[in-house]
Amino acid sequence: MADGNALRTVDVARESGYSVQQVRDLERLGVVPPAVRSSNGYRAYTPVHVRALRAYRGLAGAIGPVAARQLMADLWTRTVTEAAATINDVHIGLARERDEVLRAQQALWAIESEAAHHGAAGVDDTMTITELAAALGVRTSTLRFWEREGLVIPERVTSLRARRYDASAIGAARIVAALRGSGYGIPAVRDIVGSLHSLHSLEEGDGPERVRRILVERLDRIGARSVELLRAGADLAAVLDSLTPARA
Repeated sequence: MADGNALRTVDVARESGYSVQQVRDLERLGVVPPAVRSSNGYRAYTPVHVRALRAYRGLAGAIGPVAARQLMADLWTRTVTEAAATINDVHIGLARERDEVLRAQQALWAIESEAAHHGAAGVDDTMTITELAAALGVRTSTLRFWEREGLVIPERVTSLRARRYDASAIGAARIVAALRGSGYGIPAVRDIVGSLHSLHSLEEGDGPERVRRILVERLDRIGARSVELLRAGADLAAVLDSLTPARA
């Protein structure tokens, strides 16, 4: 493939690893900019189209195909500076997911410690519903839904019944968030969280071991997604190089 030469659809398919129909579909969805049409109506692509399709593949592995399609389509409307910030946000998002799973592991340790010593073992301060939602990256309505489902029970203070979460509730919320992020439905989460607070389950080790295994698997998946994002790095850089420079 020589830079500066127009590429046919079949050339782009071969170089990117997609089928000819997939190349056309991804162009239609805005993952790559529209190809120039020659006088005879055939599409004429450039090497940037190939790099964009490769970048999309890595992004799809990192954040999912739907989000990746939306992100790539948005990049073509941005300046280099704006697009670079968007990609940086993806890295930050993965780092935040990892941090939340690590905090869930700490919360699991606190629950086990509390059961073993029959005392409080929290290290977090109390939080309002707004503070906890922001810490977990969820909406306050999500926390209220978890409350209705019996997954996370806050304290209530003042005549306005404002919610405030103590260390135990914060720990439970972190574990619930990690389980939901791992794809577990509400009934399964209720079963798992319930087993954590069952002394019989704690003695058998089933509840904590099950959560511990889920959290480790989630960390592994986040690590694999981070590798996919890094693998897309050079191709994303090529896409950004083709964009409009930052405005003065």
